[in-house]
Amino acid sequence: MPRAYAFPSLMRTCLILFSIPPWLHANARSHYGQQQPIQTAARSDAQEALDRGVEAFRNGQTAEAEQFFARAKALDPNSVNARLYLANSYASQYIPGAPSDENGQFGLRAIEEYKGALGIDPNNLSAIDGIGSLLFMMGGQPFSPDLFQESKSYHQRHIQVRPEDSEPYYWIGVVDWTMAFYANRQLRDRFNDQVRKLDDADPLPPELRESYAHEYGATIEEGIQNMEQAIKLRPDYDDAMAYLNLLYRRKADVVADDAEREKLIQAADDLVDKVKEIKEARAKAPGRN
Repeated sequence: MPRAYAFPSLMRTCLILFSIPPWLHANARSHYGQQQPIQTAARSDAQEALDRGVEAFRNGQTAEAEQFFARAKALDPNSVNARLYLANSYASQYIPGAPSDENGQFGLRAIEEYKGALGIDPNNLSAIDGIGSLLFMMGGQPFSPDLFQESKSYHQRHIQVRPEDSEPYYWIGVVDWTMAFYANRQLRDRFNDQVRKLDDADPLPPELRESYAHEYGATIEEGIQNMEQAIKLRPDYDDAMAYLNLLYRRKADVVADDAEREKLIQAADDLVDKVKEIKEARAKAPGRN
């Protein structure tokens, strides 16, 4: 299931940010044409708070890190770094699927701070990706198509900023597959309960296939196109191949022609073999042991 990918992706973002000195993030902002602010006493204190917050976070002192990042933000409200670090400290405490109100608040606070960073730097990819990942995780339990669509909009925004990156295409495909899979599962479960047993590998009956194709055919096609683009940009992108395999299987449920269905299933099986080859080659590569 895709939720296994979303949390590590978000945590990679957090760890990368916490491994880079805050002053480097400030320098990176000039990439978007923004000038470095003149250092003041308040900004100097804010920088010190950021540094202490990063150190606390690395030492596992999350609550203390939050306090330092919140202080940095209060001292320098225009600091993108302060908002990003504060957002990441909240995001690192969010547990996908945990039902408590406190857990939900961690996710919402993180999104609020990421959006605050985007209010200052609209093209900040750390904030864009952070929101996209959190919305995806929050949309899983309970299932929320609206949150998935909103998540997808942030990955599309990433593409607008940097179209050469492979990951946002991958994530759009994951979102599309997730929604198509959930709908397919519901159709099959209802049919199993009300009519007769339908195995997962069986094609959908014509009336269900037409309904499914009408509702999700375009979504599946969008997912396929984005996964193919991700693989084009990164030819050994085995995670994208794994999901492209799954999308081909969902597309097989919207086609009426048996030969076309079999062709899609074979293409999916071929991708499974390709993923195995890539993983085996990667495991045997020098330096892996």
